[in-house]
Amino acid sequence: MSGFDCSRYKSLNGKESYFFSLALLCFQSSLTDSASKLIYMRAVIIISVFVLFSSCQNQVCRKTAKLEVEGYELSLQRKEKELFAATSLSDVVTFLRDNPVIANQIFYLSEYPDTVVLAERIFGLVSQPSIDTLYQESVMAFELNETQLVSDLDRAFSLFKHFYPEAPVPKIQTIVTGLYHDMYISDETLIIGTDYFIGQQATYRANDIPAYILERYTYDYLAPTIMKFFVNPWLATGKESTVLSEMIDFGKTYYLLSQLFPCTPEYEIIGYSAKSMTDVNANHSIIWANFIQNEWLYETSDVTKKKFLGDRPNVYEIGDKCPGRIGAWVGWQIVKSYAEKSGLSVQEIVAETDHHKLFTESGYKPIDIK
Repeated sequence: MSGFDCSRYKSLNGKESYFFSLALLCFQSSLTDSASKLIYMRAVIIISVFVLFSSCQNQVCRKTAKLEVEGYELSLQRKEKELFAATSLSDVVTFLRDNPVIANQIFYLSEYPDTVVLAERIFGLVSQPSIDTLYQESVMAFELNETQLVSDLDRAFSLFKHFYPEAPVPKIQTIVTGLYHDMYISDETLIIGTDYFIGQQATYRANDIPAYILERYTYDYLAPTIMKFFVNPWLATGKESTVLSEMIDFGKTYYLLSQLFPCTPEYEIIGYSAKSMTDVNANHSIIWANFIQNEWLYETSDVTKKKFLGDRPNVYEIGDKCPGRIGAWVGWQIVKSYAEKSGLSVQEIVAETDHHKLFTESGYKPIDIK
């Protein structure tokens, strides 16, 4: 399956950014009625795609981009269209009974006395104007990103099956949840709550997710996020319980993801902003020096592990602008060094459980990229 690979990865230069902002400002000022929100959102997305296409340059890809692998026609089912086509309570009851995974895992059927009670609540919600706005924006955003998302996932699952032939490939379903649930993943089924991934231009956004995490709820980050859940069961964890060992655990995850998304920039794989990734690369040696000087690598405290591996807006112990999960990023750099030095296969690298040996043999040395 085809789709553009490089345009969405390049930052806008000054001139492009200026004209982009000017175009949106002029367009926004011409809108006067409340119904214009959807029109404006469509313009934001379309102009963004146009500018990104016009600025496309050759993307440097990793070696797995050249692998010839069998593609998969992923099964995509747009369940939100079925649900929002309901005109009666009985239609919703039928939908829930026909889609038990959505009923149980997305709408939490077990928390209701029976299917009819849940259907009553959902039917009441889909009739509200605010939910219609959420639905229309979700459909618009998904359809503008559908080709790229499906292409990325198709290639990722194809490469994953190349490395692990016995790995399952799920069917994909989309649903608008009323900001009730963002995603469900199992070996058989992947369900995406598309109302979570509209982006900053959305009229309504989840208010129970911290802002620094919500920044990753866009389609640019979605495919690597999905695959992260699928690859984790296939990775061997380290025998040690140190900060370093768990850094390498995370590093192996991102290393494998980078092989599944060979033309995706690293900041999208790990879930950083482009600016944060630039800052991290420029201060690589300072970050590593903090780990060495403070003797954090061989700590076993869960508190210490959460500081450097858990989701936080910043790791203040290193610097005010140091992004959360910085230990995972360093672990990724160690695994990359090990891969280059050892010449081992992807499967052999992620199967290594002696992380002290991996670290020692990696010859890892931080290099600042200005």
